[in-house]
Amino acid sequence: MKVLVTGTAGFIGNALARVLLQRGDEVVGIDNLNDYYDVNLKKARLARLADYNGFTDVRVDIGDQKAMQEVFASHGPQRVVNLAAQAGVRYSLENPQVYVNSNLSGFVNILEGCRHTGVEHLAYASSSSVYGANTKLPFSVHDAVDHPVSLYAATKKSNEMMAHCYSHLFSLPTTGLRFFTVYGPWGRPDMALFIFTRKILAGEPIEVFNHGHHRRDFTYVDDIVEGVKRVLDRPAQPNEDWDPMNPDPASSQAPYRVYNIGNNNWVELGRYIEVIEQCLGKTAVKSLLPLQPGDVPDTFADIADLVRDLDYKPSTSVEQGIERFLQWYQEYYGQ
Repeated sequence: MKVLVTGTAGFIGNALARVLLQRGDEVVGIDNLNDYYDVNLKKARLARLADYNGFTDVRVDIGDQKAMQEVFASHGPQRVVNLAAQAGVRYSLENPQVYVNSNLSGFVNILEGCRHTGVEHLAYASSSSVYGANTKLPFSVHDAVDHPVSLYAATKKSNEMMAHCYSHLFSLPTTGLRFFTVYGPWGRPDMALFIFTRKILAGEPIEVFNHGHHRRDFTYVDDIVEGVKRVLDRPAQPNEDWDPMNPDPASSQAPYRVYNIGNNNWVELGRYIEVIEQCLGKTAVKSLLPLQPGDVPDTFADIADLVRDLDYKPSTSVEQGIERFLQWYQEYYGQ
């Protein structure tokens, strides 16, 4: 297939593009190489794709309406995976406008491109953050998610609603994927594993929010990518049993679906740090801090639908995943 993947210089987008190229797909990759974090890391990720004949690298901001129209018109992708977004919960408290440009305006441009060029299926990244103030665990796609606690989460919930409109109005198959705390090699420097590793190696204190009592459904990047690939290959279908008197948020009479992709397990942040310490052979100096605005105490994915529809369940333990990340980190940074 010819697949348009946005965010190919990003963590998940780059890993997905490699897997699609390795199986023989043609990938049109979009990224604007913004400086939210180390651009050299993004360039190093893109260099991993350069040797594949089927890869086309396009330097575009998805928030640029005209440029996106030209990309869809000139490349004519069969399917699309939107992984480009302004990430980060805490950063959304400081710079809300960039989230509007990328996560809202950019997503409209993706939807319009799919609509007008006959794309067979749009899969897109949502987030576990949409569960917001919910405390019923595990988080289920069949529960309402109407109380986000950060602008980032609100934009991701908005993406799901926008996708449903296009599925309903234009019969565009769309599938939203709620990722749960993704980590692994080539990860983002603004995420906890990266920050903890750098500071522990440097002998600097690490900031541990919620006094280390966060529980997170940490999900290894390769497990996420396998889930995205399976979803991409299975365009969303209408739910013939959907009841408008008792509407299911995860499906519709339109070709629309939402899935959680998580490890279906949670690990306390304190344990996560212990594994890093054990792998590095160094003890962290911890600065214990309260829960931060926009954060939620616990995440835990109910993946029953993922198992039922796609016969898939992520399986990498944090012990395995952290060890692989640290091997990559020490090789990449020469430490």
